[in-house]
Order: sequence, then structure tokens, then C-alpha cells
Amino acid sequence: MKKFRSQKSEVRSLKNLFLTVFIIFLGMIITGTTVQAELTVKANHDHIKIDFFYHGSTVSVAGNTDSGTDLIIKIASPEGHETLKQKGKVGGVLWMNTGTLNLEKVPNLYSIYSTKNIEDILSTDEMDKYVIGYPALNRHVELTPAANEIEKSKWFNEFVKYKESSDLYKTSSGKILTSAKDGKQAYYILTAWPYQAPPGDYLVTVYAVKDKKIIEKAEVNVSVEQVGIIKVLASMAKSRAALYGIISIVAALTAGFGVGLIFRKGGGAH
Repeated sequence: MKKFRSQKSEVRSLKNLFLTVFIIFLGMIITGTTVQAELTVKANHDHIKIDFFYHGSTVSVAGNTDSGTDLIIKIASPEGHETLKQKGKVGGVLWMNTGTLNLEKVPNLYSIYSTKNIEDILSTDEMDKYVIGYPALNRHVELTPAANEIEKSKWFNEFVKYKESSDLYKTSSGKILTSAKDGKQAYYILTAWPYQAPPGDYLVTVYAVKDKKIIEKAEVNVSVEQVGIIKVLASMAKSRAALYGIISIVAALTAGFGVGLIFRKGGGAH
């Protein structure tokens, strides 16, 4: 009799366990999955190939979100280490390199696009949390040596100017196109991909913003890869530097000889 009661108790416990798991699972579906499905993202031309004729490319980012939602798109490389030469006047006359600045936790490529000015749609805490915008990136990056925050900001701004001159850093607002579609908001942006961006994996993150908070995000990868003769030469430069140097010298001499023949056929210089 006791054994029979024990079996009934175990069956009842299993039923309660299954019921609890089902309720939790149902709650996850209602509260989580439906929200996460609102924002979608897709990058066209997400595999960029660097060949002999490569001089940059384009990447389009598109998807859907809730109507009335502001958007921020961040395209960035993984964080790493960067150096910046510090210049100053020596003896009050000559401009020379006076030191080296080291930056940690900084991306090599960093692009921000938004439907409106970031400061108008996102709080400072949210900017810092997701590292969105130059001020947030400045607070996130570790820069040494720097005597204080004023000096750090000064040299960080110089670093940003250098990156912007190479098209590796940029921020803009109002360039994301939006339209109503099936009760949702469709968005689209076409961006120029700089040839200065090295091979590697890059992350495109789209943030949906409401009431100055990020309510959802979606991500997609963009891969940049060397192919053909460019890949062969790059591999040779790393693994067989001596052979690469000889080939470079021969190529330079051949090019010089070819130019000389052209000028000689044309009558030469006067």
C-alpha cells in the first residue's frame, strides 16, 4: 500500500514539473520571442572580395521594425590596439614626433548612422552602454599616456580626425530611408565601404530606439577577404618575406625598363 502511494506521489510531482516548465516556456514566448521578432536586418553584399582591381565597395543594410521607431546603425570592426604619433615643437621651432600614444579597446572601423541626431533620441547612459557616438567611444577607449581627461579628449579628437580622413570613421543622421510596409516600418541605407578597411570580419548592428532607450537590436556580419593574386602576395609577404622582396624589386625594375622603352620610342625628353 505504501509503495502504491509513493508511485502516485511521484506521478503527481512529474505532472507538476511538466506544468511548471510549460508555463515558463509559454511566458518566454509571450514576453520574449514576439518582441525580438519585430526588428530584422539583412546586409546585401556581405562578403567583400579584395582583388587586383579592388578600390572599395558598397554595403546596403535593410530590414523592418515597429512603426514610429527610431533607428541607429553601427558598423564596426572588433576592438583592438592603435597607436598615434604625438607631435610637438622641439626648441620652439621644429615640429617633430615627441612620443607615441597608445589606444586600447578601439575599433579600426567605426561608422554610425541614425534616423535623427543621436543626442535627441538616446540617453547618455544608453550611448555609453552600447558605445554609440564619438563621446561614448571616447569614454570607452583607454588612451595612454594622458595626464587627465582634457588631454585624453584632445588626443582622441585628433585620432578621430585621422580616421575620418581615411574614411574609416564617420557619423551621420537622416540618411536612413524609412517607409510604411505591411503595418511595419521598413528601413534601408546604402553605405560606401572604404578600401582602407583591412580584411577581416565586421559587425553591423541595428538598434531600435524608443523613449531614449534601446528596446531591441539585430546583428549581421560583413566579411572582407583577399582573393586571387592579392591573397597570394599578402601570404607571401608574411611567410616568405625574402622571396616577396626579390619579386618586388624585379617588378619595379621591369616597370622602370618598360617606361624607359616608351620614352625612347617617343623620342625621349627634351
